[in-house]
Amino acid sequence: MDLFYASVSVPDDNSCCTNDSHKHINITKRRVHFHEFMLDVHHRIFAYKQEYPRGDAIPIIAQQLAQEAQLLCFDEFQVTDVADAMILKRLFSLLLDLNVVVVATSNRSPDALYEGGINRSLFLPFIDMLKHTIDIISMEDSSKDYRLENRADGQSYFWSNKKVHSDNNSKNNMQAQLEKIFGSTASGTEAEIIPVLFGRTVQVTRLNDRCAWFDFSELCYQPLGAADYISLCRRFPVIIMERVPQLDANHLNEARRFVTLIDACYESRTRLVLAAQVPLDELFVDFEAQVESSDGDEELIVNEKGGNSSSFATTMIRTKEGEYYEWSATGRIGVSLAQLSSANDLAFSFRRAASRLVEMGGNKWGRQ
Repeated sequence: MDLFYASVSVPDDNSCCTNDSHKHINITKRRVHFHEFMLDVHHRIFAYKQEYPRGDAIPIIAQQLAQEAQLLCFDEFQVTDVADAMILKRLFSLLLDLNVVVVATSNRSPDALYEGGINRSLFLPFIDMLKHTIDIISMEDSSKDYRLENRADGQSYFWSNKKVHSDNNSKNNMQAQLEKIFGSTASGTEAEIIPVLFGRTVQVTRLNDRCAWFDFSELCYQPLGAADYISLCRRFPVIIMERVPQLDANHLNEARRFVTLIDACYESRTRLVLAAQVPLDELFVDFEAQVESSDGDEELIVNEKGGNSSSFATTMIRTKEGEYYEWSATGRIGVSLAQLSSANDLAFSFRRAASRLVEMGGNKWGRQ
């Protein structure tokens, strides 16, 4: 995406004109991560509704986006929320009508977008529109992970087994290295309030001009999201997080926030320094989710499993009679199945997050 975006030149007022007129054409373009794009859209809706509570914001926002960029490029296209699904369905239709060229990357094929989501039937026409109006290029045959070609030599991931009491020297050494990365605190020892979209804020208690230091619980056990992490990345080129636990099926919400933080750091080229309780190759524990039905009640069951797997592409549910059906064939919708979709999507994201951490551990990673 970066290479494509950089290759699209933006001519000045005097360098491009139509063949049949003397009117000059200004080509405008924008590249944005999906998280940031949706935050921008939600913030525009919020601002519009403040002034016009009963108005329809989507057509206005589509016109604004079309005026700002004729070429819209964004990464990590994904749909995990019913509100986003409904917004995207209308917004993309309007953008295409306004002749905006959209180029996106995604870890999901169009048919797999918002799979298992609540009221997905309302989203299916959007998928059909994508398949008929956008060229779809599949790269699934490429099994090589080029991020793993990079050697994690930048000292951005430290671990120490807290259960081994004789490893105090290792813990002290790890703490000393974190302190070295953090650097001086002379430029700012008081807490700082970082502004976030929609009038929210996030507090940083340990910081200096270039680095913020957090405990895992501060960023991942709290109700934070992409907006908070993006704001932190804009403010600090380096973020240190310590006491990172092994992330498994017992930490679904915390793991989801952590993956979102990694995405924000990766997109902004923020250096993320982690002090964890396990090695990097053991940080994310693969799991699979299924729905069990008993006496008419459905329950989400998440089972851990070792090793890597690509079995998450097909979601199976088991009936009371013990028969298994593919979720997409059942038509059953409920809160538990929304959780199922979210859990399996997180399992998919684990492998990407681990891969990104390897690349981000290189000594050349970070904003210069």
